[in-house]
Amino acid sequence: MFAVFKTGGKQYRVAADDKITIMTVPGNPGDAVTFDDVLMLVDGDRTVVGAPSVAGASVAATIVEHDRGPKVIAFKKRRRKNSKRKRGHRQDLTIVRITGINAPAA
Repeated sequence: MFAVFKTGGKQYRVAADDKITIMTVPGNPGDAVTFDDVLMLVDGDRTVVGAPSVAGASVAATIVEHDRGPKVIAFKKRRRKNSKRKRGHRQDLTIVRITGINAPAA
């Protein structure tokens, strides 16, 4: 069984015991989080597609750790103007382990 859910503006395909990196979510390592915006559920040959989400479905996970992504450098230079700008950015990320997928009864 796997599910597709949406968080942080991105979609993730997960199954039980998967470990994924998502945009930061509030909480401490070890806390349980629930994602209710499930877009699709697949269980064997049975597929449920939501419009826009599957009612009553959720994905349960626990926070493993908070991390930061790689440094991205935004460098802008205007030629012959003696003008340049260098900015760096590191995105805050959260690593979560999927503990279960809760499907609706019907």
